[in-house]
Amino acid sequence: MARAVGAMTFDSLPPEVVAKVKIALLDYLSCVYESLDLPFARMAIDRARAAGGSSRVVGTDVRSAVGEAAFANAVLGHGLVREDMHTGSVSHLGVVVFPSLLALAQSNDKPTTGRDFITGVVCGYEIACSVGRALMDAETVRLFRPTGVCGPVGAAAGGARMLGLDEKALASSMGLAANTSSGFNEWPREGADDMYFHVGFAARNAVTCVDLASMGAYASATAVEGLFNALRRAERAALVKPFAKGFEILEVYHKPAPACNYAQTACQVALLLAQDGVRAGNVASIAVRGTGAALNYPGCNATGPFERVLQAKMSIQYCVAATLRNGVIAEGNYRMLDDAEIARLIGVTTLEEDSQLTAAYPKQQGARVRVTLRDGRIVERELADVVPATEAQIRARFREAAGKVLGEGRAAAIESTVAGLEGIEHLGALVTLL
Repeated sequence: MARAVGAMTFDSLPPEVVAKVKIALLDYLSCVYESLDLPFARMAIDRARAAGGSSRVVGTDVRSAVGEAAFANAVLGHGLVREDMHTGSVSHLGVVVFPSLLALAQSNDKPTTGRDFITGVVCGYEIACSVGRALMDAETVRLFRPTGVCGPVGAAAGGARMLGLDEKALASSMGLAANTSSGFNEWPREGADDMYFHVGFAARNAVTCVDLASMGAYASATAVEGLFNALRRAERAALVKPFAKGFEILEVYHKPAPACNYAQTACQVALLLAQDGVRAGNVASIAVRGTGAALNYPGCNATGPFERVLQAKMSIQYCVAATLRNGVIAEGNYRMLDDAEIARLIGVTTLEEDSQLTAAYPKQQGARVRVTLRDGRIVERELADVVPATEAQIRARFREAAGKVLGEGRAAAIESTVAGLEGIEHLGALVTLL
């Protein structure tokens, strides 16, 4: 793993990979700027302010210790549940990789170039995705949070590569980070805050592990195998082969809805039905069919009552009902936990596995929705796969979110700087704008 990361150079990256890093960064930042006033985000910002230091917390005037800045920026990126998604590893990695590398770049003795940052991001995604693709299965993801398990190892690899650490230090960064992999999937039942902080722990641990390795700390060369052993998947460690089949970052998609990955396609199908003229008040019953992965992921087959926003964002039934109720996919859908019509629609909804859709997963994440109207008519729509947010949509989300916090001029400056990221000689030029 360390050899593969150490051998990767900016000049070997195809243009589409560089472009993907840039749009993923804007997507991450849009989530940060929209999350600044959320309760758990304020907690992370307040902790960072109390720690003090020189590393910046995005969207604020706070400077903090490098680890606390990474923690806060990760939590902020995760606040909407609209972060990017790598289906093969069931992980959200931009909210770990970007905060870790931005924090490390600010603590580096010599200027970090945009080229090194981009290369580090690509390596961070690659390692996390490769580990997760090999390690995560239905039973593992039921118990453990994939992002919390894969994120530290990937972000440590990316950070070490960005700083130009040698092969031994690269291996130790990943090995130490494997020892910090953590996060349980207990939170979905109650919509608890654990989830938001998993990425913060992962980013802070990744930064710490890179720092230790740069100082000469030596980690077991089989620490990553130890992670596979601990999760009783020892035979799969050999499947981790970074860059063997291209670039994993190209397999990452950007969510259209601020909700769980497994609710995305069903939301989109419900929106198609609403656009076809289906009105919530005319609905007698709803039948949703999806993949086994979607039905079995904790919290996704929940019917309420919903006391917290995160519970609603995880529930496929709630997502479909709210989309039909409002005729739109929007953050506001998840602020209607007491809405009687949404509750009624959930009560007449059934959720079942579709064997064909399951067979196509994880390459595709399809969903089918069949609505029976009060007059007996039946309306059906389906999508074979989720339709990712487009580059235009991502840029629009960024401009709106950053513009509200920083002003349109500053938002435009950030977007322009990201567009020319590979030409930046000192990443501080970008960090200051953020």
